[in-house]
Amino acid sequence: METVAGLVGMTASFHDCFVELFNRHFPRLYRYLDRLTGDPELAADLGQEAFVRLFRRGSLPDAPEAWLISVAMNLLRNERATRRRRERLLTPARGALAHADPAPSPEATAEARDARARVRRALDQVPERERQMLLLRAEEYSYREIALALGLHEASVGTLLLRARKAFRAHYQGGSDGF
Repeated sequence: METVAGLVGMTASFHDCFVELFNRHFPRLYRYLDRLTGDPELAADLGQEAFVRLFRRGSLPDAPEAWLISVAMNLLRNERATRRRRERLLTPARGALAHADPAPSPEATAEARDARARVRRALDQVPERERQMLLLRAEEYSYREIALALGLHEASVGTLLLRARKAFRAHYQGGSDGF
């Protein structure tokens, strides 16, 4: 009986920790994924799936935020690979329809759209790892969390972020297509 009671206590404790982690970190993970993908629905799906996988795991890893980022990034890579396979299978007419941009919302201004597009273009020019670092840092992930999520040494994160910021600024201000 004590063992069952102990397990129930651990399950409730995990549940409470999970709920607290979700409430504190889902919005930040979502914003990171939204900025990375430019697709709010995909970002929400990836963030939710990462948390579902954590819940199914049944225990918290040592660095849950970094674990969630890693899982979300793996899910994003899988999603992108699936989309590329589907695009190859689509006929040209269907492919064009699948990539049609939705109409902008009425309340969006031309200036805001231009700024977002300019930031997106500059981000797209920055190498993937640097883009991830910039977006994680923009969401106030610590150097340690960034290092764990991207498999880097914590001591090198500051230098790498500085380089990433310089590359982003060069693309944003100059609008160049490469270095």
